[in-house]
Amino acid sequence: MHGLLLAAGAGSRMGMPKALVRADDGEPWLVRGVRALTDGGCTRVTVVLGASADEALPLLEGSGATGIVVAEWADGMSASLRAGLAGLTVSDSDAVVVTLVDLPDVGADVVRRLLDPTPDRATLRRASYDGQVGHPVVLGRDHWVAVADETSGDRGARGYLATHDVEVVECGDLATGRDVDSR
Repeated sequence: MHGLLLAAGAGSRMGMPKALVRADDGEPWLVRGVRALTDGGCTRVTVVLGASADEALPLLEGSGATGIVVAEWADGMSASLRAGLAGLTVSDSDAVVVTLVDLPDVGADVVRRLLDPTPDRATLRRASYDGQVGHPVVLGRDHWVAVADETSGDRGARGYLATHDVEVVECGDLATGRDVDSR
């Protein structure tokens, strides 16, 4: 299982790239996101960076994650998702868990729940928090090309997921799933 952490944006509402934000305890959200994926069952993690990538890449040292830099990061989440999925085409993973760096309360327990039962190439699954769908999202390999083709702007895979049969997994007892846009 592969994890994909999207962390390329400039974080204009946050006042800094979210890849550089640190929790109150000093831990970077970037490291927290990687750990949620690895402790949740992803054997490999790729982090997509863009804004301030030179400052963010050193934060990944020792995490076991691989960082890739997307030049078109300012085009929105879709550019990050496309770059991340393109980087996975050489892997042998049947599915990928896609999550966002600005979900600091989404931990390994949410990822574990999404990975049970083990996803296959046809899986489409996403977390829900008190009935509101959100991230992480599990994309089976059979969907990667179509998701990349259909995504645009800052919408990610939302349109694709809205028109396909997606298994929704309630995780509201584990986290809020809210993205944090301001301090």
